[in-house]
Amino acid sequence: MRKRVIIMGAAGRDFHNFNVYYRGNENCEVVAFTATQIPDIEGRRYPASLAGSLYPEGIPIEAEERLLELIKEHDADEVVFAYSDVKHEYVMDRGSAVLAAGADFRLMGPRNTMISSKLPVISVCAVRTGAGKSQTSRAVAKVLAGHGISYAAVRHPMPYGDLAAQAVQRFDTLEDMDRHNCTIEEREEYEPHISAGNTVFAGVDYGAILAECEKEFQLVIWDGGNNDIPFYKPDLAIVIADPLRAGHEQTYYPGAVNFRMADIILINKIDSATPEQIAAVEEAAKKLNPNARIIKSASPVSVDDEAVIRGKKVVVIEDGPTLTHGGMKTGAGTVAAEKFGAAEIVDPLPYAVGRIKASIEKYNQTAPLLPALGYGSEQLADMKASIEAVPADAVVIGTPIDLAKVIDIDKPFTRVYYDLDDAALPELADAISTVLRERGLIS
Repeated sequence: MRKRVIIMGAAGRDFHNFNVYYRGNENCEVVAFTATQIPDIEGRRYPASLAGSLYPEGIPIEAEERLLELIKEHDADEVVFAYSDVKHEYVMDRGSAVLAAGADFRLMGPRNTMISSKLPVISVCAVRTGAGKSQTSRAVAKVLAGHGISYAAVRHPMPYGDLAAQAVQRFDTLEDMDRHNCTIEEREEYEPHISAGNTVFAGVDYGAILAECEKEFQLVIWDGGNNDIPFYKPDLAIVIADPLRAGHEQTYYPGAVNFRMADIILINKIDSATPEQIAAVEEAAKKLNPNARIIKSASPVSVDDEAVIRGKKVVVIEDGPTLTHGGMKTGAGTVAAEKFGAAEIVDPLPYAVGRIKASIEKYNQTAPLLPALGYGSEQLADMKASIEAVPADAVVIGTPIDLAKVIDIDKPFTRVYYDLDDAALPELADAISTVLRERGLIS
């Protein structure tokens, strides 16, 4: 009899684990996925075209709230936990519930889930969401471009639409994001790469995505998301630690795994953190991963127009996941509002409506900031209405996309930009050059 398996996920790691380990495994039957974190994903099916010949009708995707019912209904033997950016305590709470229901509880490691590539792979991951991973990926891309290396950035999955149609997605232009009906969350990650001239891949089937990269490029940047473990086996593993959340490198899953696996631990935001916070992360690195190279970097911010901020009452919009399951109380927009002399950061939480309000309440968000969320047309409309309702003079947009191209903003606004401090680039470039020489891409 085949082992009956349920995979707990959030439309990313869960599908990847299935594709690389369970899809053609005749010893196991995945009876269901459960879903959390992502609105409206439950009630759908993982399509037969992706699930393979063992699943001619696909696989149901259920709400995680039904997990214990599903274990009983399917007499499940094993439950695989496959999502990220959660406390260790949370993982074991879920594990305890599964064990009490009679099933085994499993975390899958790199040996069974990382795909090896013919190309060199540089992975950029993090301890927590919002640590500064995207600007680090852009810095890596800048170093590679300086060597004349052709590369693709492969993003951690965010497939919120038609899963079969999203199996392999390629983005070369900003218009490609419109063609693929990208959400705000996807645009936040893809747009900075595309604007810098990089090709981005994402989707559902990361074996097929890698095969496309290997046809055309010399190297792959794994641009990880949600502090997950890389899907591809890296030649160089860069992990960003956030000293503003010092200690999380030992208490969050799977960021603590990344921290221990890193070749380079990049301690970011040293311009915002205290010396004690920075020292705490350094001490953890020496204890948990003494062979890792430690690089420190500031994360300076700039804006389009300081006058929009100076002396004004502003509402600040930050990267959505950073505020929600990332748990941050500040972001680049907050730093910019304070740096450029806002008279007041208006608390928008009392004015949030609809799905924006529901997300804030779900994640117990208390920071006086609006999360840039837009998983669908309703959430986008609620985002627009929430901004309009706030009694502020101007809007500070801390999310990395051009939000005004997605929704109409009825107040003066300015965008915030942030990149890795140039002072960190020589050390980063040295480590990258070593990999390129070892793989014969430079002399």
